[in-house]
Amino acid sequence: MKKLSFLFITLSVVLFFPSCEKPWQPLFNGENLDNWDKHLGTPLSGYEDLALTATTENVFTVVEENGEKLIRISGVVNGSLATRDTFANYHLQLVFKWGDEIHSRQNSGLLYHSFGDFGVAIGTWMTNIECQLMHERLGDTYLMENTYCETAVKEVEGSFMFAKDGEVKKFGRDFNGPGIKKGVDAENPLGEWNTVDLFCVGQTAVHVVNGQITMINKNTGKVENGEVIPLTSGKIQLQSEGAELFVKSIQIKPIKEIPAELMK
Repeated sequence: MKKLSFLFITLSVVLFFPSCEKPWQPLFNGENLDNWDKHLGTPLSGYEDLALTATTENVFTVVEENGEKLIRISGVVNGSLATRDTFANYHLQLVFKWGDEIHSRQNSGLLYHSFGDFGVAIGTWMTNIECQLMHERLGDTYLMENTYCETAVKEVEGSFMFAKDGEVKKFGRDFNGPGIKKGVDAENPLGEWNTVDLFCVGQTAVHVVNGQITMINKNTGKVENGEVIPLTSGKIQLQSEGAELFVKSIQIKPIKEIPAELMK
């Protein structure tokens, strides 16, 4: 009888206390882009003619490759594909690759903590913090407009590179500049899929490319009247910015803390 009672208690724990792991929420439904906002901004410098026939409907499309639906971003004009929802405290995963059509250069970005109106940042985007997707710059940080962070870096050839054991410096247009280079090159060869994991909790953001940490930004914020105001949430944007890009999946789930192994 005691053994049966113990078995009942064990089963009850399993049934009534399931795993705390939250499921992924797809941001791309695999069919269309009806749940995204689309915006076109400035022409590519030197490729103004490409913008003449660009529309939100032909720049951002869903195509099929090997029986799988993908988001295709043409890159013929600067533009934004933006979530309608705002997110905080999350793990986002993006799987993307570059296509064959190159106009200016293979440039795009995963823009997080986005807020405000389209066009405020560089004439096209909402104000944001960027996890760079540009070829050979994948995993960099770029701070648009008045966004801010503090990052451990080493100075290399006149620029700053993320280094866990480096000196913590302030970044933004009013500090050491808006750009921070990735700490490691983890990009796969052109034409292959890359997986970018973005972890954001509170004022900390971690960029992970193909399983390798490329950046840890802390104290993310926006500067207003000389004061840093915490920035912990926002919309997600994907850039059209010069070349054809395909997205296999983009998904998100809530988290309470950044995995400890990433912060060691």
